Amino acid sequence: MLRSMQSLPPMRGERSRSHRLWAVLAASFLVATALPTAHAQAADPGPRGGPAAAGNFFSTLNADEQTLFNQAMGRFVETDSVTGTLEAGKGLGPTFNGNSCAQCHAQPAVGGSSPGLISPQTPVPNPQVALAKLDGAANSVPSFITANGPVREARFILTDSTNFSSPPDGGVHALYTIKGRTDAPGCTLAQPAFAKELSRGNVIFRIPTPTFGLGLVEDTSDSTLRSNLNATASSRASLGIGGSFNTSGNDGSITRFGWKAQNKSLLVFAGEAYNVEQGVTNEAFPNERGTNAACNFNATPEDSSNILNHGSTTGTLSEMSSDLVNFAAFMRLLAPPTPAPPTASTTNGAKLFNQIGCNLCHSTSLTTGTSPFTGMSHFTYNPYSDFALHHMGANLADGISQGAAGPDQFRTAPLWGLGQRLFFLHDGRTTDLVAAIQAHFSSTTNCTTVSTSQSFNVLTNTTKLFSPGTSGTSCGSEGNAVITNYDGLSPSQQQDLLNFLRSL
Repeated sequence: MLRSMQSLPPMRGERSRSHRLWAVLAASFLVATALPTAHAQAADPGPRGGPAAAGNFFSTLNADEQTLFNQAMGRFVETDSVTGTLEAGKGLGPTFNGNSCAQCHAQPAVGGSSPGLISPQTPVPNPQVALAKLDGAANSVPSFITANGPVREARFILTDSTNFSSPPDGGVHALYTIKGRTDAPGCTLAQPAFAKELSRGNVIFRIPTPTFGLGLVEDTSDSTLRSNLNATASSRASLGIGGSFNTSGNDGSITRFGWKAQNKSLLVFAGEAYNVEQGVTNEAFPNERGTNAACNFNATPEDSSNILNHGSTTGTLSEMSSDLVNFAAFMRLLAPPTPAPPTASTTNGAKLFNQIGCNLCHSTSLTTGTSPFTGMSHFTYNPYSDFALHHMGANLADGISQGAAGPDQFRTAPLWGLGQRLFFLHDGRTTDLVAAIQAHFSSTTNCTTVSTSQSFNVLTNTTKLFSPGTSGTSCGSEGNAVITNYDGLSPSQQQDLLNFLRSL
């Protein structure tokens, strides 16, 4: 099948390393592809309206567990300031992307993904825009943060974007610093040089992953995940689909949280986010991220269990526990999204989902092991994910390696709750479900890296694959055959499949 691609405008080739790095290390974004005329009728129905179909506790919890959930949610929505004098929470910065967990995990309810203006439930502009100047902060809003765009974090691919042989970076470079805030006197920490690194193609983005139902995922055994993957081995092989798990370097067990399944547990997942996204040191990540002493205003860890230095402290389990423990408890007890009632169209779409092979990565059901929480043991749930890593090719490659996940590998994104999600793919590049589906295809015509610029519409073939100082090839996405099957559906069948996905 032919796929049209916009051509590369004249480049200055090898005249400077920065222009070469633009071509080689530009974050990979899908080039708009023209669908065949016969398929033009199918369209994304858009985010589902009505009440949020997620955001409450798991329905079988006992009264004590429900109380813990509600109190833990209160910590999840708490806003942080530097010293706790301007907003209730303490420890913000010195660098940060947000000042509350719920600021980023908000759609369609607390615990979800990025909020946005197109939300049928709570239309709000990207809160990261106003955050730049909150409480006197002196930040400028980076070009990739817009009022109608998704909440984003930024990562750099290389430590030195002028030198192909420099070590890989891969870390989060926070959008903002506490410089200028009235609760951070004397801090002069500058923001990262985003404009310069963007011009060199050295920046990639991530958006928040929803946290609904993750307690079920954490309670699913490694053996269940491996058996699930093994059960589809021959069917996957027939469509060119691989699959492997990211694992912990400490005990070898399967890691399953984050875009590249880089985090082992919800406690680690929350601890990393608290430190990286809000700059709050905690018992899992107790050290400030490389900054100067003039910007450190609190003892570390800034978030800790209340029993550490206050032996006489009494209170509920939530009150005695750190923010980190509360965040993990909130996610562990958070119910999965509730799908919309089936219709004739969505029922047919569900059949087509399996027929064309989507279910070979987006597994429709898994079952938990024995859980400490009421009613969550041996529970069969529908995440639409195998939680394994898959090569997605150059259209989706971000150049970042995390654990066993390489530059073009991602954990299969769970599809439950997709019906009320606003932004798609790891970087939030599109709000259109059809575009997100087509992004899973990556051409095998030329087994060299296909990279696109930050403008989302420039394409070039290069001979390097996001690996400093080495050559590499990318021979397409594991999803290619499935996308070809999707393209082969009739317009009405495609619409049924899209309607099914928006019903989740």
